Amino acid sequence: MRTSLIVTTYNRKEALRRCIESAFRQKMLPDEIVVADDGSREDTAETVRELACRAPVPLLHVWQPDEGFRAAASRNRGVAAATGDYIVFIDGDMLLHPLFIADHLTIAKMGQWIQGGRVLLNAKTTERILASGEFRLGCWSGGIANRQNAVRSPLLASLFRQPWRVSPTKGVRSSNLSLWRKDIERINGFDESFVGWGNEDCEFVVRLANAGVVRRNLKFAAIAFHLYHPEHSKDSVLRNAAMLEESIRCKRIRCEHGLDRHAPSLPPEGTGER
Repeated sequence: MRTSLIVTTYNRKEALRRCIESAFRQKMLPDEIVVADDGSREDTAETVRELACRAPVPLLHVWQPDEGFRAAASRNRGVAAATGDYIVFIDGDMLLHPLFIADHLTIAKMGQWIQGGRVLLNAKTTERILASGEFRLGCWSGGIANRQNAVRSPLLASLFRQPWRVSPTKGVRSSNLSLWRKDIERINGFDESFVGWGNEDCEFVVRLANAGVVRRNLKFAAIAFHLYHPEHSKDSVLRNAAMLEESIRCKRIRCEHGLDRHAPSLPPEGTGER
């Protein structure tokens, strides 16, 4: 199978650079990396072009106009441009353990989606990494929170691989999430009615659950470190929460404004003329 790593970003080119460099260091490389850009300035496109010159796999940049926080639409564009059978989603402020992709693929099964965790870095450690590009982080490193998420243990990971039996939305973060492309297409991807921060990823997995796609947690594996940033504006939370509740109540599977809005042959933008 072909694996596509989709990296969401918005106007944070140095964090994106460190994120993609960590993807280049994977022991098991994805077949391609797709940067799903929610309207960044031209300097992000320049950064991607520079990285593409030394990338070990194809590196694409899919851009959309800056019309507010539209992560759902950006991810759909990334999926439409990708060629992989299996999709791994991360955010452009995540630093990946060298076995991150391998850990996801180890337990990938059709009809299941995988939720990984993240390790939170503080502002001082983030500033150092962005400046130097060097990071050797583990569960005993300074400047991290929730350090249990930095423990990688194949033995412990094997004990936590049972399907998730509680709420599918608990602890959902699309910054470390993977599934088969066919299952994304089955529910028509992310709902692009979600504009502004919050709940677009929870609503996505609710429809996966309604379609019979089972959640599995990936603990003590697929380690990813989250570079610090101030919190996003939460002005849209109430509106988005109401749409989430509607999908739960109606047992919705497919969204109306989703992946099928983008042709499968959607051309990459941002790495050429705009």
